[in-house]
Amino acid sequence: MSADDDIRSELAGVAASLRAYLEWQEDTGASGIPRVGRRRPAAPADAARPAEPAMRPVPPVTPPVEHAPAPLPEARATEHAPAPLPEARATEHAPAPLPEARATEHAPAEAAPPVDRAARLPVLASEVSVCVKCELAKTRTQTVFARGNPEASLCIIGEAPGADEDAQGLPFVGRAGQLLDRMIAAMGLAPEKDVYVCNIIKCRPPGNRRPEPSEIEACIPYLHEQIALVRPRVIVAMGNTAVSALLGTKLGITKLRGQWKLYRGATLVMPTYHPSYLLRPSAQQAEAKRQAWEDLQLVMKELGLAPPPRRRE
Repeated sequence: MSADDDIRSELAGVAASLRAYLEWQEDTGASGIPRVGRRRPAAPADAARPAEPAMRPVPPVTPPVEHAPAPLPEARATEHAPAPLPEARATEHAPAPLPEARATEHAPAEAAPPVDRAARLPVLASEVSVCVKCELAKTRTQTVFARGNPEASLCIIGEAPGADEDAQGLPFVGRAGQLLDRMIAAMGLAPEKDVYVCNIIKCRPPGNRRPEPSEIEACIPYLHEQIALVRPRVIVAMGNTAVSALLGTKLGITKLRGQWKLYRGATLVMPTYHPSYLLRPSAQQAEAKRQAWEDLQLVMKELGLAPPPRRRE
């Protein structure tokens, strides 16, 4: 046999072995190329010889992404993750819910509903009518609350009711009240329409004496609420008692009259003489009336009222 025949015979054997090997792979599901020099199985169906393990397939190589970290296996990715706490432990340090009263302890207070001024004033007058906070309740005929228009821009405040006021239940209805009405009319105002009139205290002191400090202290809260409900633009305080109670001052009326002051830092107050003082005969009577009229003219200017016509000489 020639050398060529030997080569052909050998190639035919190799081809037969390769064909048999590939058929064996197809039957068994194996894949891969055997390494060179390794002995091939003579026959894949030979049960007497243990089949050689198939070569592990080489996975395709994917070029790595530059600087991108390789993904961790699932078990390793969660290796250092904190284990979830049991439900009881997860809420172990959670603050206990506050009781309802404590939860709202520091909540801002709700704004007070607006007061119906027109409805509240009669109620306040009714409360005054049964007041027994001081000894004057034992000697009064009736309380004296106010007269005039609670919507007015001007509020006039005197000292206390006299005998006529105690009898009628209205402030400034005696001689001093009649003079006051003339003064109001001289300003170009109507007493019952354009002015609200009241006193520091609501009961007549016996003998028309000056009210005691304890009586003023017991009664003045009513006046403070009155003013808050009426909300006048200007207050005219007539006499020492009214000025002292409203402004908390010890200065007399002769030193304060004609000067703008503030009631509770908000409402303008003009101190002036009480009409009863202007009616009292004295050497200063004419001068006191002139000064009182000057004070009222300042009030007119503040309220934007037209100045009265000048008298002909």
